[in-house]
Amino acid sequence: MSKSFSCSVCGSSFTDRSNLNRHTRIHTKEKPFSCEICGYSFSRKQHFITHQRVHTGERPFSCETCGSSFSEKSSLAKHMRVHTGLKQFSCSLCGSAFYEKSNLNTHMRVHTGERPFCCQVCGSSFADKSTLKKHVRVHTGERPFSCGICASSFADKFTLKKHMRVHTGERPFSCGICGSSFSEKSTLTKHMRTHSGEKPFTCVICTASFSVETTLKKHMRIHTVGKPFSCVKCVSSFSEKSSLTKHMRIHTQRDS
Repeated sequence: MSKSFSCSVCGSSFTDRSNLNRHTRIHTKEKPFSCEICGYSFSRKQHFITHQRVHTGERPFSCETCGSSFSEKSSLAKHMRVHTGLKQFSCSLCGSAFYEKSNLNTHMRVHTGERPFCCQVCGSSFADKSTLKKHVRVHTGERPFSCGICASSFADKFTLKKHMRVHTGERPFSCGICGSSFSEKSTLTKHMRTHSGEKPFTCVICTASFSVETTLKKHMRIHTVGKPFSCVKCVSSFSEKSSLTKHMRIHTQRDS
């Protein structure tokens, strides 16, 4: 089929005039399809129709495996890779593989050190836009993710998900050696060191090593002579809060 309709700006050619008209909007920046609800406008009608589903909640594309539904066919196609295990986008430097090219692009910044997303308040920079968005909430105090049970709110969805396990009792991370289970992966990682004997946190002064970072911080007070926890009733001070708590019982008993 011949392509008899050509763009006068860039020379691209098309089989019919309607495709040429759509293409021309790239150059003219024309966006004739506007959303009456939020004001967003689009150059293509199909993009406008897809956008409308943000407001209507319509999700016409469903996964036959798990029932998840999506507003776009392309989103369903990406989702299906979760079931097929297909990770077609691989890092040429370390071999890590990803379901989506966008995730590979973000990953590459681990190697390049690129951090193109900067906070306008404090200057911190990040490898991806979503991390910057979460960071900005440190400055704004915004906590858009709320617990429906206790009304606690959080800056990101992931922290809310972890919090919900307090109510559900869910402990999805299990130790393959002793069967102990935990609500957070980081807690399981710490627990595994009781079996492996690993102590990755080392004191730079005396080379003592510890399985968790908080224990190293407590240990460092031996060298710095730091005793940040002071008694408000006498001049005693302590390197650990737990020691201050025990000490306060002396005053409580005397006062009673």
